Order: sequence, then structure tokens, then C-alpha cells
Amino acid sequence: MNETNEKKQWSSMVRYVKFLIFIAFLVIGIRAVDYLPPAGAQAKVDFKRDIEPIFAAHCYQCHGTRKASGQFRLDQQGLALKGGISGAAIMPGASADSLLVKRILGEGGQARMPMGADPLSEAQIRMIRQWIDQGAVWTDAPDVASPAKDAQISKHWAYVKPVQKALPQVFKKAWVRNPIDSFILARLEKEGLEPSSEAGKAALLRRVYLDLTGLPPSVREVDEFLADKSDDAYEKAVDRLLASSHYGERWARPWLDLARYADSNGYEKDNIRTAWKFRDWVIDAFNADMPFDQFTIEQLAGDMLPNPTENQRIATGFHRNTMVNQEGGIDPEENRFEILADRVNTTSTVWLGSTLGCAQCHNHKYDPFTQKDYYKLMAFFDNAEYQVAYQTAGEDSSRYISEPQLNLPTPEQNSRRKVLDDEIKQLESKLKTQTPELALEQAGWERELLFEQKRWTVLNPLKSESTGGASLNRLEDGSILVSGQKSEYDTYLITVKTDLRNLTAIRIEALPDESLPKGGPGRDPYGNFLLTGIELEIGALASAKPQSIVFKDVFVDDSAYRIEKKEFFSTKPVNTATDRPAGWFVNATGDQMRLPRQAVFVAEKPINPAGAMTIRLKYLGGSLNQAIGKFRISVTNSLDPRKVVSIPARLRPVLSIPSDKRTQKQKTDISAQFRATTPMLKRERDRLEQLRTDLKSLGIVSAMIMQERPVYDRPATFIRERGSFLNKGEKVYAATPGILHAMPESAQMNRLGLARWIVDENNPLTSRVAVNRFWEQIFGHGIVETSEDFGSQGERPVNQELLDWLAVEFIKPVDKGGMGWSVKKLVKLMVTSSAYRQSSTASQALIEKDPYNRLLARGPRFRMEAEMVRDMALAVSGLLSGKVGGPSVFPLQPEGIWKAPYSGEKWVTSKGEDAYRRTLYTFIRRSSPFPMMLTFDATSREACTVRRVRTNTPLQALTLLNDEAAMVNARALAKRAASEAQDDLRSRLVYAFRLCVSRMPQDKEIERLLDLYNQQLAFFSGNEEEAMKVAKTKEAGAQAAQNAAWTMVANVLLNLDETISKQ
Repeated sequence: MNETNEKKQWSSMVRYVKFLIFIAFLVIGIRAVDYLPPAGAQAKVDFKRDIEPIFAAHCYQCHGTRKASGQFRLDQQGLALKGGISGAAIMPGASADSLLVKRILGEGGQARMPMGADPLSEAQIRMIRQWIDQGAVWTDAPDVASPAKDAQISKHWAYVKPVQKALPQVFKKAWVRNPIDSFILARLEKEGLEPSSEAGKAALLRRVYLDLTGLPPSVREVDEFLADKSDDAYEKAVDRLLASSHYGERWARPWLDLARYADSNGYEKDNIRTAWKFRDWVIDAFNADMPFDQFTIEQLAGDMLPNPTENQRIATGFHRNTMVNQEGGIDPEENRFEILADRVNTTSTVWLGSTLGCAQCHNHKYDPFTQKDYYKLMAFFDNAEYQVAYQTAGEDSSRYISEPQLNLPTPEQNSRRKVLDDEIKQLESKLKTQTPELALEQAGWERELLFEQKRWTVLNPLKSESTGGASLNRLEDGSILVSGQKSEYDTYLITVKTDLRNLTAIRIEALPDESLPKGGPGRDPYGNFLLTGIELEIGALASAKPQSIVFKDVFVDDSAYRIEKKEFFSTKPVNTATDRPAGWFVNATGDQMRLPRQAVFVAEKPINPAGAMTIRLKYLGGSLNQAIGKFRISVTNSLDPRKVVSIPARLRPVLSIPSDKRTQKQKTDISAQFRATTPMLKRERDRLEQLRTDLKSLGIVSAMIMQERPVYDRPATFIRERGSFLNKGEKVYAATPGILHAMPESAQMNRLGLARWIVDENNPLTSRVAVNRFWEQIFGHGIVETSEDFGSQGERPVNQELLDWLAVEFIKPVDKGGMGWSVKKLVKLMVTSSAYRQSSTASQALIEKDPYNRLLARGPRFRMEAEMVRDMALAVSGLLSGKVGGPSVFPLQPEGIWKAPYSGEKWVTSKGEDAYRRTLYTFIRRSSPFPMMLTFDATSREACTVRRVRTNTPLQALTLLNDEAAMVNARALAKRAASEAQDDLRSRLVYAFRLCVSRMPQDKEIERLLDLYNQQLAFFSGNEEEAMKVAKTKEAGAQAAQNAAWTMVANVLLNLDETISKQ
């Protein structure tokens, strides 16, 4: 067979292997998010459970509190039975005679309801008919027609405090290991189902390793467990895993989704932040089994505890994980409102399992939360400390919301910082201290600046025109006002005549004007402008060949948002789709935008016009339409022309005011400007700059924290009409939703009081929501499938008695036999239950009866989450670093990912063990997340995420097959198998297989792997260059072929659905 045929055969074989892997991958982890209704007929229809969710989803929008079409309302019993203009709609006991049923069926020639929407399903219609036939009973519903009482409607199951009922009786008592099993088995027996047999020991150990640490067991750990024949072998393994430092890493991952933890601020700029200390706090809290009530209080209000520790203050980073908008031109107060809204929404979602965010604009349509409830909750957070900061030192800089940081120096850093701080304070004091010598020098400086300003002569245009069709109108002060046509590209041609000689520079003043947008100096919609180039020619008016002037430098005042000298005289148009504008770019807001601006262009040689000069001001900014709108041109023969721009535009008028006539602020500002530039203080300024650099170079880590304002400085909180921060409505005060338990009279109405209210034993939601979320992580589905929504639009619990028993047990004090809010005790109860220990293999009959395993007649099986998929590959390949905690890292990812954010930072791949840290530590940039994580359904952390959507896509298969990081793992696994297993091919294959799936392979599986290896070896033996490329080795010949063949086999093993599934 010639080389060409060999390559064709290899290509076909590789495509076939990858196709098989792809198909195998595609079928894993498939699940549904639809709720599985309890099997069997309902003996009694319950309004709150069975009927109200249908009405809320399909009827209340037109027949509820906000609207009553046809004068008919369905949200209250009395009004519903009364009917509307068409008469009574519900006839209790007679669904066939009920107008409601006829309308939802579309009978009698009337429009089918709900109008303009999909019809109700047959099951929903059947349920409504059954309810009416049983008497149309509104469970515990008061007959109240007042809108003020709408929030007091019959309590939904989730708003009633859970009660711990006695364990149900079951027939198969021997199967019950703990109370969880009693509830699970009782339900299975009711449905006529049998639990599955127990999973094999190796499969069970792998499952619990993944659930408790997020990592697989080693081959040695599996062998030791298999060899332990004691009755408590499994429980001992569970206890070891609960004590592992990796336990906290595994359970921190879903909490960080809730906390919307990220390493950047979000929005378009998406600047970098330092937040990892909060992540470490979460890991440590889970490892220490911090009681969940304390865990809650410290995150919401750790700073308000008596004498808070450093860690308690770090914990408040939970609500500092909000996004911060640092875009140009934003209103900081609007962003602060968005931050507060996010804190309300996140708090209600994480601890109350409620969609309270729906009440930001109006009363919640489906749940008993009012808009006033929403803003009363916001008032708890409204007193958090913040300030408006500037992006840079200049006053034209964009503003944004800045909140407190806590510096966390080491003892050595703290000692050095104190020395630096002391010297910095001394220098700052000296720079502010007035002396007679400085006063005299400042007076001379002011006179010189005034003199330099007067040395400029305004040029009166003889002729002015625009190549873009705009109108250029000369004004009395020598300025030119532009109006009319706007163009993507424009050049202003200004011809002037002057007899001045030995000119050193030309000045362009950009002047504000009320006729221009926002009263600024530019023609863009925000009053700003861009000048991309300037050309100057001199010569006689009739000259056929004028002389071009070369400029050597350009100086602008502090107005410039950006000035790029090397690009300033380029004639290349700007492609606004790919390039940022280059040149003199002013981008200011508010009063700062309405100030005059100036740029000074210094000539390489003195200019002697000899009569005429032609100035070309170029705007090559493309579609931005940011040309100057009003300008004035002047020249000087000063030997130091830059002095005119050495003082900010806002201070130039102050120079003309006598010192004794100036305000205190004007005096302070002028003095500060002088001290920032005078040679008399240069040594002190240089030393101060060096000290600040030294202080920064200490690398002191900081943490984002919450902090309260003083009580006397508390801002007022208002309802915002339609959710707009601009539309203030009624003033409100901090309070909790009326539908839930009241705060104690002695409670403080602040964040600490709110946190304690959330974990109060009378709160019907917190313990249920928490227990359900931990259950979801273990079993794949929550007892309430919609773990983010326990309201009327969420699913009902598939086993409410189990949920309530666990919720009560979770918060019951230890001295009363409960868990005392211990997460580890809760998780241990789950993973030691017989329900958890079942085999995940399902019969066809069981799949048909309970396709999504909501009743738990078998063990959990689903694809791992994104972080676990990567960690699994690193662990089995032997690359994984066991280091716990620390700054975020930058593992290998495809090139160019960070080109999307325009801030200029680059992804620099970490070196050494940091390249192989757990995925939990990977740097998360909101605008450009780690691509592998997004591919496997991780979030960008822009908002609180309760449930990740589990998908199966071709891109996931392709990532694990072809991504360079996947190939790195495959090479490492191949090397590990070669170095740790016995020196024969079969032993190495068995060892690699066991590393990946924690069980012994079947003979047929080994045979298939042997065939694959031999096929790969045959190909690479005849393709040395390809072998060296795949194996990333300099070794040639037979060794390269073997390494490449092993790499391909390892790649297949890492892609098995069993490898990346928990089962």
C-alpha cells in the first residue's frame, strides 16, 4: 500500500473513530427540565397545588388584580363565582354547565380562552373540570375584593412554615437506611415501583467522590475500598471525603454561581477587579462546615456584627460581586440603582427562592409580593457606603460607583507600608504648606501664564470651506461655527493672511456653543469631538506651489480623553469597525463637556507666512460624526508655546481674577496646579511619586467589602415608578414582605436585621430552598425542580413531606437531635441513604414510568458540570495541582479570546502548577469567559444563576477531541499509564481505563482498545512527522509512533461518556 492510500485509510479510520465518540458523547447526560407529575390519579384536586398555577399562568393577566376583562376576575373566590357581564362562569359540582369550561373549550360560538394564546392542554382542562365537579373549593381562600388585600391571598404551600411529620410506614423496611429512604420508598410503593439494586462498590465510590470533592478516586483508593469488607467501609469513605480540603472547593462552585462571583466588573469596559479572597472565604466556610445560618449572616452583614473579624468583613464580598459600569457618559446614580436592584433580586433568589425581581416595576403578577415590598427590601441595602470615582485623575474622566476595599497586608507588608505611609504623609503636608518663597514664585508663575496667553494672535479667516458640505460661518471673535451637512469624513480648509513672522506654533481652540449638541464644542450627539489631523501651508495667495510646514510636536490641555501623537498627522481614514479613533479626542460629560479646549501644534522651524496660510483640519473618524463644531485659530512667536496649555481650561479664567477677589476654591485650585508644576517642588513630587510606586509594588491584596454609612447619613429610599430610577414615587422604609413572617419588634431595620430574619426559624422558605439546592446537586434534580422559584409559577415539590422533614431537621438545634444548620450533616444523610446508593441502570419499564428519575427508583446519572469535566481530565492525567485557594489563574485557552474586550489586557497563560489548577480558580472575565466552560454550560457570572442548563451539543464533543488543552491532557495520561502501570500493553490499557472510569474494563473493551492502539501505531509508524506533531515530542522513529498512538488512545478514553458522567 502506498503512502497516499495509507493516509486515506487513516483519515477514514480517524473520522470513523471520532464519529463513534461523537455519537457516544451526544447521548450522555440527556435530561429534561419538565416537571414529572406524580403518577396515578389525583383523589382530590387541591386549588393551590393544581388549579391556581394554571390560572396564574394563563388567566390572571386578563382576569386578575390589574385587569378584569368582561368584569370577570378569577383570582378571588367570591368574584370568580359571581362571574362577569356574561353571568356566572363557575357552577360548583357541574363542570359541563360552567361557562368557564365552555370558554376554554371554545364552545358556543364564542372565542376560545385564553384569547390570543395557546389553548390549555387536555390535562389542564381535565384538572379544571375535576376541580369544579368536586365543588370548586378555594382552599383557605378569603373572599376579599379589596386590592389592598391582594397580597393576603390564601398562602401558597411554600409560604407556610414546614412541619416535620412522622416517617411514613413502608413494606420493605430492610431497604431503609435513614429517614430519607422512608419517604422515597413510601412514594415508590404508592406508585407500584421497586427501588433498584445497590450500585457496585467501585461505581458507588466514584459517585460519592465526585459529589463530595468533584474529583475521581485514584486507582489505589478504589482498590483499598474494594478490599475493605467492613460494614462501615462506605461511611468511613464518606467521612474522609467530608474532611478533605477539596470538599470545600466542590461545594464552593455552585455557591459562586449564586454569588455571581467574577474577576472583572462587567459591561463593555469589563475592567479587572481583585475578588479572589471572597472565593477563598467560601471554600474555607464549606470546609469548616460553618453553620448555614452563620454562613448567611456573614455574607449579608458580616461587617455589622459586633467587632467583626477580617474574615467576616471579607464575607460581605457576596454583594460586592455586582457588576460595575465604567462606560463613558453613564450616570453613576443609575448604575448604583442597578447595583441595589441586583442585591435585592439576588437575595430573594438565593435565600427565598422567589422571583421578587418581577416586582421592581409593578406588583408581582403571580406571587403575593408588591412593588412596595420590593423597595422596602431595597432600603435595607440603600445605606451601603459608596462614592463616585473617576476613571483617571482628570475631571473630564468618566465617573463610576466605587465601594470600599479592605487591604490585607502580610506582617512584613504591613511594616513596610507603615514606613511608606508616614513619609508620604510628610511629603503631602509639605507640598500643601504655604511659604513666602512659594507665594512669591506662584505670583510670578501666574503673571507669566497671563503674559503667554496674551502672546497669541487670533487669525481672521479670509476664506473657509468644508469638503463634506458643511457650512462654516465666521463670527466676530474670529471663531468659526460649523452647521449644516454632517459627513463621515470632512476637512475644513481655512485661508488666512498675516504679516507676523518667526511663528513657533499654531493653536486650535475648540469652543462650546449652545447651537451645538449638549452645548459642547463638537458635532457628535454628546457634544464631543475628534480631530484626526492638521496640515499647514504657507505662500503667496497666487502661489502655485505653497510650502508645507512640518510640526514636531503637539500639546493639549487636560481636556483630552486621548491624544496619540504618532498617529496625529496620518492621512489614513479610521475604520470605526476595527480601529479606535486616533488624534485629539475629547470625550467629556456634563459641565466638563461645555468647557473650551485647546491644542498647540509646534513647528519644526520658525514659520514666516509671507502673506497667506492655508490650514486644513481633518476629521477622518468614519461614521462617528465627531468633527469640531466651533473653533478658533491663533498663532504665536513664543519660545515656549506649550505654556498656554499647561493649566486646565476651567482654571484659565481664574488667572484674570485678582487674588483677593477669588473664592476659596479658586485659590485652592490655582495653588494646587502651581505646586504640581513648579520646579521648586520637583524633588518632593518625584520622591512622592516614587513612594507611591513603592507602596503599590508591595502587592498588598485587597478584598471588596460592604460597609454601612453612618445612621445620620442614611439616604431616603423611594419606589421607582415602572422600575425607572428617574421616576421617584412614594418614600418607603426598610421592611420585609408582608406575606412572610414579621421581623421581631426588637430587630434592627438594617442588613444585619434582614440577615437574621432570613434565617429565623419562622421563615418558611430559607431552609426549604437551601435543602432543595443541596439535594439538586446530589441527585441531579431538586425536590422542587424549579429551585430558583418556589412561587406559584414554579413546580410543586415531587415529595413535599420529604422536603419539609429535611428543612425542619436542617435547622433543628443539635441539642434537640437536629443538624443545627450543618451542611456536612445534611449532605452525609443524603449520600448514605439507600436512595443515593442505588444503581443508575434503568429498565425500559422504569424509564417509561419515571423517565427523568424524579421518584428516585434508581441512582442519579448525568453529565458532569463544566468545571468537573476539566478537573476530571487533569486528575486522571496526573497534571492536577492540589493547591487550595489563592489568586485566579490563566490556564491554556485558544488564542485571541480576549480581543473582544477593548481594555487591552491579554490572557497570559500561567506557568507551572498554576496552569493545572482546578477550574474553580480560572480567571472569569464576564465579557469573555473561559471558552471551555461556556461550551459546557457554565455562566458568565453576570447575574445570579441557580440552575445551569445542561445541554448536549456537537461543539462539546469537538472541544474534548480537538482542543489543545484536551490534547495536553491526553499526552499526560499516556505518559502516566506508561510510567505507573506494568510494562506491557494490556496492563497499561487496563490502568488508563481504571484511571478514567474507576472500574475494571471488560475483555471486549480491552480488545477494542488494543485494536485502536494497533491501528494508530500502524499509521504513525509510516507518518513520522505526524507522529511527532501529535505526541509533541522530538523523539523520532518507533518511539514517536508509540507515543502518538498512546496519545490517541488516551484521547478516546478521556472522551468516553462514562468518563465525563456521574453515574
